[in-house]
Amino acid sequence: MKQTMDKPKRSFRRHFKPIRRHLKPIRRHLSPIRSGDRIDYKNMSLISRFISEQGKILSGRVNRLTSKQQRLMTNAIKRARILSLLPFLYNEN
Repeated sequence: MKQTMDKPKRSFRRHFKPIRRHLKPIRRHLSPIRSGDRIDYKNMSLISRFISEQGKILSGRVNRLTSKQQRLMTNAIKRARILSLLPFLYNEN
């Protein structure tokens, strides 16, 4: 027969993280797209804010967009490029 040694019981609270009362509350960032703005390929004033100086589409992390907004913005930018409303690349001359 095996002899089992009684292990000391640990407190179950040891595994929980302490309550973060001393830290600042987490602040949500507001979206740069207002509720009235419509993501559309014709809205050049909105689209131009999400393109770098070189003409590249900025990432959603940089833009602080949700994944759905980033997807719609990418499609709008690509559509505007195809319709020659935006250049594919900006010349550095």
